[in-house]
Amino acid sequence: MSNIITTPHRRIGILGGSFNPAHQGHREISLAALQLLGLDDVWWMVSPQNPLKPVDGMAPLAARVAAARKVANHPKIRVTDIEARLGTRYTADTLRKLCETHRDCRFVWLMGADNLAQIAHWKDWTQIFHQLPIAVFDRPSYTYRAMAAQAARRFQAFRRPEQAAGRLAITPPPAWTFIHHRLNPISATEIRKKRKAAAKSGV
Repeated sequence: MSNIITTPHRRIGILGGSFNPAHQGHREISLAALQLLGLDDVWWMVSPQNPLKPVDGMAPLAARVAAARKVANHPKIRVTDIEARLGTRYTADTLRKLCETHRDCRFVWLMGADNLAQIAHWKDWTQIFHQLPIAVFDRPSYTYRAMAAQAARRFQAFRRPEQAAGRLAITPPPAWTFIHHRLNPISATEIRKKRKAAAKSGV
């Protein structure tokens, strides 16, 4: 999507990532966020290149965006390359610009527990907590690591109960909640491994 049109006071979840490739786990988190957080839309923000991931094996941005749209297949899940158009590289910078250009929208950052476990490696990661409320979705094998991680401990005082998730979008940051839902073990890494193995075997 080259342009995103919003109306004032919409509640929008942002799910950022490489989407290399997008899969049903992304879709399930998005559908859960729409329902549990009372969102109007979820934006899949496809990153041109995650600074923490190798360039080797990264599909072209246009291909990842096109594939993500096929997987999303929902009127309230919007796939965008807005990060490329903003010219930002780091999530904190992207979110800052989004908040500046869409002042009437209420954004919520969506991420899996795996990202909470390692977000302290991101550039200006504490700024993200102060920019937007955050919804963290449980993922297989990451629950305890995520909750014991630096970010969870540093912002423990700002954690909101899961039962209050419906108000997260209108809660001033820092504010975050950990959401337990049906866990999907699928990952983009495993999908790429299977595709590579299939290509080698000629299947």
